Amino acid sequence: MLGPDLPHSLDASDAAIWRKLAQGMAKAFSQQFGASERLLTEAEALAKAKHPELLGEVTLREGTLAFLRADPNAANSAYHRALQISREQRDPFLEAAALGSLGLIATTEEHYDESLDWNRAALQLSQSTGAQISAARILGNMGWSYFELGDYEMALSLFERAAAAFGQAGLIGAQVDWLTNIGVTDYYVHDFLKAENQTQKALGLARDLDEKVSIVECLNNLSNLALDRGQIDLAEQYEHDAEVVSRSANDSSRVVTSLLIAGKIAAARKQYPRAEALLGTVIRGQATGTATRWEAEARLAKVFDDEGNPAKAEREYRRSVETIEAARQSVGQDELRLTFLSSAVEFYDDYVDFLIAHGRADAALQVAELSRAATLAAGLLQTHGRNSVLPTPLTAMHLARHLHSTLLFYWLGENHSYLWAITRTKIEIFQLPPSGDIELLVKSYRMAQAEGRDVFTSSDADGQKLYQLLVTPAQKLIPANSRVIILPDAGLYSLNFETLIVPSPQRHFWIEDATISTANSLTLLGAAASRSVHDEKNLLLLGDTVQASSEFPALRQAPQEISLLEKYFPESQRTELVKEKATPTAYLSSNPDRYAYLHFVTHGTASRTRPLESSVVLSPEGDSYKLYARDIVKHKLNAQLVTISACNGSGTRAYSGEGLVGLSWAFLRAGAHNVIGALWEVSDASTPQLMDTLYGGLSRGQDPATALRNAKLSLLHSDSPYKKPYYWAPFQLYTGS
Repeated sequence: MLGPDLPHSLDASDAAIWRKLAQGMAKAFSQQFGASERLLTEAEALAKAKHPELLGEVTLREGTLAFLRADPNAANSAYHRALQISREQRDPFLEAAALGSLGLIATTEEHYDESLDWNRAALQLSQSTGAQISAARILGNMGWSYFELGDYEMALSLFERAAAAFGQAGLIGAQVDWLTNIGVTDYYVHDFLKAENQTQKALGLARDLDEKVSIVECLNNLSNLALDRGQIDLAEQYEHDAEVVSRSANDSSRVVTSLLIAGKIAAARKQYPRAEALLGTVIRGQATGTATRWEAEARLAKVFDDEGNPAKAEREYRRSVETIEAARQSVGQDELRLTFLSSAVEFYDDYVDFLIAHGRADAALQVAELSRAATLAAGLLQTHGRNSVLPTPLTAMHLARHLHSTLLFYWLGENHSYLWAITRTKIEIFQLPPSGDIELLVKSYRMAQAEGRDVFTSSDADGQKLYQLLVTPAQKLIPANSRVIILPDAGLYSLNFETLIVPSPQRHFWIEDATISTANSLTLLGAAASRSVHDEKNLLLLGDTVQASSEFPALRQAPQEISLLEKYFPESQRTELVKEKATPTAYLSSNPDRYAYLHFVTHGTASRTRPLESSVVLSPEGDSYKLYARDIVKHKLNAQLVTISACNGSGTRAYSGEGLVGLSWAFLRAGAHNVIGALWEVSDASTPQLMDTLYGGLSRGQDPATALRNAKLSLLHSDSPYKKPYYWAPFQLYTGS
């Protein structure tokens, strides 16, 4: 439509610039990058000469061209320039577009937390200017970030709002995408009925539009749903329909998915030769993606096991794990390598069940540890073979002896859960209920504590039930008044084991019987045990920050807490970064490896599945105010203790991997020996008192675990309202040595 030349009278008009921008974008989306660049260069020259108010629009599209060219650095730079111009020109439409584009860049780099910050700002502007389609798109993109971070509740809410907005606008193709995402998210939270309803709705709309890719995706999702519900005939019908559409669309990747589902259906029918043939085809296929290949290998292992051939099953399970590990090791960036394993955990679950069923509990512990170490301690495995770094039973017992502790290693599985109790002389395994049963109790008990209920004197029995499920099986292996290190899994990361209620001889919290801390993996624990501790008693103190976002309100008691800590460190032995000086850059340039203690009086955010997305919230510098775990790990530490004495200001809403496990991992990986983080939003009133007692104990030579326990007991045994777990239980000690 824009092909004909403009009349000469419009050669220098704004219409001429808009024409070149439209043509340039058409060329860019058609992969004609050279032609697109020439048109945008011409538009830029004309804007500079005649219409400088359009320079921001040109720069925005230069960023999009760079993005389509797979040059995120150039795209990021252009979008930042467009943002600066939009603010100088007070152009809210351009500003919203630039913010949303920066959010897109962050998403492609898997910086989902950062993406949410950009998109929140873009959403606010889009809504204030009435840009409804832009707002709907941003809502969906934010939903995807939350989905990747494991916050399925928030993801569902945003997907639903995006789908409704696109439907109202008549943009049915976009509505199909978000309805499909709703169905997938419902599947992840095991709401299978809702997942089926949403996917059927998306399928109907996709068929109306004849969108073959969306049709196949919906049919495959419905087939998997039917399999999970034991409806094998229905699953087979969906799979057949998907295969027909895939072949008509010449979509080889969808054909592979259909073959995988067909293999699962054959296995469910106990048609083992057919299942072997189909899964073998998927494994050998050139179009098979890595994630699909390791799933097919794990499914084939289960087929062999069901056939009564454990040797072949073991071979395929090993092959599946090797595929996962090789792919993870091939990922160049630490951040991507860390997040790589999240979709593979269920296959490790099958492998663990297989090994235990065949009487190989020690090998099962190694496989469970491999999945955990690969997720949380990826960098430790880069230069060694897989088998050479996994703790053997002997080294695990040596670790327990070295740390003077009993190690309780948990594995929560869909069908079976397990506890390995590791002492200096033996390892025993205990079978626990399925993860769903345990996590329901954990969620209920944690919610009761975080809401400030008195869980000890009330009729709430969850704390006692959890003790009997999680600790009683191994109780005979735990000496009185000893040290215990918990290595949790899944929802157990949100549980403070100190608050479990021991039923006899009289009811009491477990903290009164043991000094309890938490570790992320045996591998990380073992690697840290050999590191030296900084011998100077000096402090790096950050806090009382300038509020950067309404999501993270100012902490009113921050000045009091800072003042209390000052008395334990002379001025010559402490560095304070407070108010506007407490920025991410200030921390990174402070040589944090010089300090024995680091203390943050501020908020933090957490992600277990994507540890490097966790952050400490500091004072703003430009648009940035978060110290990300991905930056923390790059700066070596020797600290005896790092403390983050506040948590995300979003109240009791559950995050993936609650507790600052992401931050604990980052500081431990950087070299800290212990980290204190909060499992929920802490009380601004009681925290200074607890921290005062903690540092008083440290100043008298107590180790961090003992000092923190004593500080908690001082509140628990007081006559004040602070005796309830709400005030002392959120603080969790994560240990590396």
